Amino acid sequence: MASSNSYKLRCSIPGHEMDVRGVTAALVPAGAFVSVSRDRTGRVWTPNASPDKGFTEMHCMTGHTNFVSCVCIIGPSETYPRGLIATGGNDNNICVFSLDQPQPLFMLQGHKNTVCTLSSGKFGTLLSGSWDTTAKVWLNEKCMMTLQGHTAAVWAVAILPEQGLMLSGSADKSIKLWKAGRCEKTYTGHEDCVRGLAVLSDTEFFSCSNDTSVRRWMVTGECVQVYLGHTNYIYSIAIFPNSQDFISTGEDRTVRIWRKGECHQTIRLPAQSVWSCCILPNNDIAVGASDGLIRVFTEAEERVASPQELLAFEDELSKTTIDPKTGDLGDIKIDDLPGREHLDEPGTRDGQTRLIKEADKVEAYQWSVSESRWMKIGDVVGGSSQHTTKKVTYEGKEYDFVFTIDVNEGGPSMKLPYNMSEDPWLTAHNFLQKNDLSSAFLDQVANFIIENSKGHVVGPATPSAVDPFTGSGRYVPGAADGRTGFGADPFTGSGRYIPGSGSTGGSTGATDPFTGGGAYSSAAFRQTATNIYFPKTDGVTFDQANATQIMAKLKELNGTASPEHKLSEEFVESLERMLDSVVGGANNSTPPPSLQQINLLWKASHWPEDIVFPVLDILRLAVRHPQVNESLCGEAEGVQLCNHLLGLMAPQGRPANQMLALRTLCNCFGGPQGRALLLAQREAVLARAAELAVGGSKNTQVALATLLLNYAGCLHGRPDLEAKAQCLSVASSALESVQDKEAVFRLLVALGTTLASDQSARELARSLGVTSQIAKYSSVADPAKVGECCQLVLNELQ
Repeated sequence: MASSNSYKLRCSIPGHEMDVRGVTAALVPAGAFVSVSRDRTGRVWTPNASPDKGFTEMHCMTGHTNFVSCVCIIGPSETYPRGLIATGGNDNNICVFSLDQPQPLFMLQGHKNTVCTLSSGKFGTLLSGSWDTTAKVWLNEKCMMTLQGHTAAVWAVAILPEQGLMLSGSADKSIKLWKAGRCEKTYTGHEDCVRGLAVLSDTEFFSCSNDTSVRRWMVTGECVQVYLGHTNYIYSIAIFPNSQDFISTGEDRTVRIWRKGECHQTIRLPAQSVWSCCILPNNDIAVGASDGLIRVFTEAEERVASPQELLAFEDELSKTTIDPKTGDLGDIKIDDLPGREHLDEPGTRDGQTRLIKEADKVEAYQWSVSESRWMKIGDVVGGSSQHTTKKVTYEGKEYDFVFTIDVNEGGPSMKLPYNMSEDPWLTAHNFLQKNDLSSAFLDQVANFIIENSKGHVVGPATPSAVDPFTGSGRYVPGAADGRTGFGADPFTGSGRYIPGSGSTGGSTGATDPFTGGGAYSSAAFRQTATNIYFPKTDGVTFDQANATQIMAKLKELNGTASPEHKLSEEFVESLERMLDSVVGGANNSTPPPSLQQINLLWKASHWPEDIVFPVLDILRLAVRHPQVNESLCGEAEGVQLCNHLLGLMAPQGRPANQMLALRTLCNCFGGPQGRALLLAQREAVLARAAELAVGGSKNTQVALATLLLNYAGCLHGRPDLEAKAQCLSVASSALESVQDKEAVFRLLVALGTTLASDQSARELARSLGVTSQIAKYSSVADPAKVGECCQLVLNELQ
C-alpha cells in the first residue's frame, strides 16, 4: 500500500441534517463506523467499492427525543455476537441498539441531565457521564453504581484495561480515577474544562481540554507531557493502534495529527466546530463537524479522493470566513499585515498560517508540507487586537464582537454577536432562545460577555464610572420616594421596610378563608354541608404591597452598594415604572411592563444576597402580570428563573430571601406559563422547599404551605400519583415542624385537595400515617377553620 505519510481527503459524507457530535469505529461490518448527530439519529456507514471511495449508510437508528451527543460500541457477547451500539442524548437517556432494527433494544434511564459521553469495557460494562455531574456504571441493563465527586458536568469518561479502573473528566477542570465506585485519585493541571479522554495503556492516558492543550498522564498522577498547537477548545482525541501517536479536533476548525510528540499535520475544515474523531482499522480518520458532514481522510494514495474532489474541498475551504476574535489565528493586527508577496516565502512547518492584505480584504493561508505550497483557508472578517474595537460582519450585520460560546456539556459551541450598546443579559437570553439552549446557561453566557468585553470601547471612550449592569454612569440615589402607596401595606412598620411582615397572601372573595383580617366567618361552614375548603384549584397568591416603601428601601440600599453593584438612575427608574405597572389593580393606568423592563428586573434580581430583597419583592409582584409571567416563566427562561429562586432558598441563605423566593414561586402559579414551569420543575422545587420547613419564620412557613397548596391545586384531577406522592410527603413532613396556624391550615387544604376524588392518593396518605399525624388539629377552635378543615380531611381518609 502506497503511503504519502500525509493525510488527504478521502470523501465527504452527507446524510445528517445537523452537527455530527460523535463518531466511532464499528466492529462489524469491516471498515465501518457509527456517527450520531443533533438531528436525533445514529447512522452506520460501510465502505463501498465504487470509484468514489466513499461510504454507504447501511443502518439508521432512532429513539432519542432530543439531540444525540455521544456513541460507543459494546463488545460482542454470547447474546449479541456482533456487539451493540450505545448512544447518549440530551433527553437524559442511553439507547442501546443492535444492527438488526432501527429502534433501541432497550434504554438505560437514571441520569438527570444530558448524557454526553460513553465508554465500554469488558463483560458488557458501560460507563456514562452526564451534565448532572455524575458518571454511572451499567451492566445487564441496570445501573450498578453512581460515581459522585465532580462539581460540574462530566464531559469525558474512559475505562482502563485493568478491571475496575475508570476515568472521568469534568467541567470542574479535574480528572478522577475510580475503583469499585470510590475516587482513588484526582488529577489537576488543566486550566479549563476537560473535554476528552483516551487510554494509551494500563498505566497512561491522554486528556484534552478547553484550555487548548492535550496532556499525557501516568495513572500514578504525574503529567508527563503537554502538547500545544490548537488555538481554541479541543473536543476529542483518538490514539492510533499500537502507537503513542494520536489525533485531536477542536473549535479552531482543525484536525491535528500528532507524531512523536509533535504536531505533524494540520488539516483545516470549512466548519467552525470539529466535534469528534475516530481512527478506522486501516488508519483512515473519520471526523464529524458542525456543518453536518462527516469527512474521512487517508494517507493511502489509492484511497485519496479524485483531483476534482480535492480541488472542490480546497475551494470550499478558501471561501469560509474567519473571525479573528475567536482566537483561531492568534493575535492579529490587521494594519501591520504584508501583501501577497509574503506568500513567496515557504512555510517552516505544516499548518503554519499567514495572513495577507489583498485589496480591501484580509486572506488567511496555511502551509502544506506535503504539497509545498500555501493553501487559502478563508477570508478574515473585521477585528483587531487593540482595545478600540472595529466592527465584525456576521450574518450580514456589523457587531463589535462575535464570540465563540461553549455552553455545551454535550451541545454545540456557537457564535454570539454582541454590540457594546446592548444589554449583555438580554443578548445572552436571545442567544439561548435562538439556539434552543437551556436557559440554565444564562448567567454563564452573560458573565462571559461582560468579562470578555471589558476594557474595549467602540469609537470614543466612555466615562470611567461605568455601571456594570447597564454601561451607563453610576446612579447616586436622592431623597426617598414621596408617592402615595397602593393599597394596604403588609411590609411596613413605623415607616420601616420589613419584607414579609404581616402578609399571608390571599385570593379574591369576601368569604375566602385565605384572605384573613376577618373576611372569613366560620358560620358559613356550620350553615351548609358544602365543603368550602377543598379541593382548591385556583392559585393563592401574595398580592399586597406598598410600592413607595419598596422603592425607598431599594434606593437606600443602592446608595450604599459597592460600585460594581450600584444601579444607574435610569435602571432604578425603569424598575420603579415597572412596579407601578404591576400594582394598583384594574384601575391602574400605567402602561404594561416592557420587555426591557422585564429584563432589567431579571438582571437586578442577581444583586448581592444581602441587598437583593426589595428587588425580589418587585419580582414577586411582577410575576403575577400576564406579560411578565409569560416572559420569565416561558420554556427558554423558566428553568433559569427556577434555578435562581432555588439558589436563594438554600438552607444557609438569608431568611428574607428564602421567604420572598417562596412567595415568588407561589405567584408564578397565577399564569399558565408559570403553572407549566412549576409542574415541570416540581421535584426540585418541592425538595428545596421541604428543607425550609424546620425553623423557618412564620412568613416562610406560610409561604411554604401556600406553595404546596398551589401544587395540590394544579395536580387535582391529574393521574400523576408520583407528583401527588411528593406533595403528600412534603406536606406530611412540614406538619411535623410548622407551628403557625395559618401555615397548618394551608397544609391541611393542600392535603384535602390532593386526596379529593383520588382513591390511590388516599391509600398512599393512609400508608404515610397522615391520619394520626393531623388528628390533633381537629379540635382547634382558634381559628375555627383549622379544626373544620382538619375534620374534612379526616373524613376523606376514612
